[in-house]
Formats: sequence, structure tokens, C-alpha cells
Amino acid sequence: MSQLSDFPITQKWPALHPERLQLYSLPTPNGIKVSILLEELGLAYEPHLVSFEQNEQLSPAFLSLNPNNKIPAILDPDGPGGQPLALFESGAILLYLAEKTGKFLPQDAGLRYETIQWLMFQMGGIGPMFGQVGFFHKFAGKDYADKRPLERYLGEAKRLLGVLEQRLQGRDWIMGSQYTIADIAIFPWVRCLVGFYGAGELVGFGNFPNVQRALDAFLARPAVIKGVDIPSRG
Repeated sequence: MSQLSDFPITQKWPALHPERLQLYSLPTPNGIKVSILLEELGLAYEPHLVSFEQNEQLSPAFLSLNPNNKIPAILDPDGPGGQPLALFESGAILLYLAEKTGKFLPQDAGLRYETIQWLMFQMGGIGPMFGQVGFFHKFAGKDYADKRPLERYLGEAKRLLGVLEQRLQGRDWIMGSQYTIADIAIFPWVRCLVGFYGAGELVGFGNFPNVQRALDAFLARPAVIKGVDIPSRG
């Protein structure tokens, strides 16, 4: 029987409550997917801030849990078979927690895979493309005389917003009336695009009223209001 203290990451980030799920993260779009879901589920968890300013994601302790040196990652003391489970990649964590609790993922097989489909839409499309828009618009655009990179990612971001706009026509959420991990994956990135990246006008966000409506509903949820600032940067 292994225990949390067997995992090197707990030496750098000690578990004050070893019976709780341990979350290693930052309040970024990918990070808050997990904190929001944990808040929605009401699961007991202990958040640990991984400071990128101090390169803690490159520390041997963190790499022992996630060799890809990205947040978020979790360590669940009550994993399958009652054994601790270490897991990284936000999409995988969302699926794991949804299946563990039987919530926010439809039980019907067809609807379940349709939900996973939209989760993968975020992982493979929205996250990478919106992130590139943010990089070239907010951070590094002034360093590139060639505007084609921004134009490429901007065009793709608008296309993806159009896909969401069409999907949300006549639906409260991605899967209709049921709020799922697909929404929890997608809307933190929409929030970041128009908020932190300041690209709302750039992408013509006013042209996507269904996306705006769903984003507003998402941001009004109590679990989202709390989860977007976990782990707190202090």
C-alpha cells in the first residue's frame, strides 16, 4: 500500500491534509478547469501554488509528478482500488474526476462520447489557438514585424468561436440543458481570450451573442466565482 508521503512532490509541497486530493496548479485557463470542477463537485482538496516565476514547474519534485512540466496536476489519495493516483493533463483530470463522482459527464454512452468530443475540441483547438492569439497580441506581437502569425491564429480563433456560436444556438450549454466538463473546459479559455488577453474587440466578440450569453452564465456560477482564483497567488 503506497501513501502520499511516498511521492517526492509532497516533500516540496507538504500535504497538511493527506486525506484530501492534492492539486498543484496556477489560476490559468488550464489550471482553473480543475479547481472549478473540484468546487462544483464539493470534493475536499488541498491546493498548492506552483510558481512559474520561480520555475517550480521545472523542479525535480514537480517533474516527478508531471514530466511535461505543465500545470495542473493532481495526487488523489483515494484513487482506483483505494490507491493514490498521480495524474496530469487537465482534460484527463476532468474525465477522471467526472467518472470518479458520476457527475458532469452523461451516463448515456452516446452523450458521454459527445461530451468528450467537445472536451477534445477545447484541448486540440480552443486552448492552443486562443493561447497563440494571446501570445502575439498581448505579449510578443511588437517583436514581430511579420503580422502573418497573429493573422493566422486570429482567423482560427474567430472560426472556433463561430463553431461555438452555432453549437450554442438554442442550447443553454454545450450539451444542451446539462452543464458538463465540456463547459468547464471551454469557458475558462473564452474568459481568458476576452479578459486577460484583451482580444475581445480583435476577434469581434460582439458577433457571438450565444457564446457571450453562455460565458456570462458560466461566470455567475458560485463554484466558478471561487475556482477562478485557486490556488491564490497571494
